Amino acid sequence: MNVKMEIIYKTSKGTESRFTSDEMRAPKAILIAEDLEKMKRLKDVTFYDSQDTSWTLKELKKFMKGIQTEPHNVTVYFDGGFDLKRKKSGLGCAIYYDQDGKSFRLRKNALIEELETNNEAEYAALHLALQELELLGVHHLTVAFIGDSQVVINQLNGEWPCYEEELNRWADRIEEKLNQLGIRPEYEAVSRKKNREADHLASQALEEIEITSTIEIKS
Repeated sequence: MNVKMEIIYKTSKGTESRFTSDEMRAPKAILIAEDLEKMKRLKDVTFYDSQDTSWTLKELKKFMKGIQTEPHNVTVYFDGGFDLKRKKSGLGCAIYYDQDGKSFRLRKNALIEELETNNEAEYAALHLALQELELLGVHHLTVAFIGDSQVVINQLNGEWPCYEEELNRWADRIEEKLNQLGIRPEYEAVSRKKNREADHLASQALEEIEITSTIEIKS
């Protein structure tokens, strides 16, 4: 979870000034606020998340403590591939998250036959990732979704119109699942090179190599 801080700083002589920070991870923001409190220079602080919901320091600390045992700090990479000759689609997703003070990576792919285009495969890959998030128990969090499909990212962001009926149905399915889980999506389009992990998973699915794995990432 990322937040911005709005701080009212007070000098030893009583002069006050208001500052707004850059966006940062919530634990870092809490650490800075607590340090300012120790210096007795912090008159007031308010935290704002990506939905502009405001939090006091006490509220944010309580929230962060409560989610430590659940998956959080979630980032999803997704990609879809389509084999026109065989009319088969490969879907791939890689999910990074923290839980119980540890970091994990989940990889999942799937081979399906009912799609007609590469854009449908891209949407289906994102939907696959949402199903995995549901199985993980991810809910009521901001989640970063990263893919190399400009079509999917820009349509879901509302920046591009969607004229294809089938793609609209996929977008509706995704929106419904996001609402069901209480997930606030943040979409980011990247190059295929930066999305190589999900791309490789989708390619493996087309080769009928099934991947389902979760590992702990140790620093």
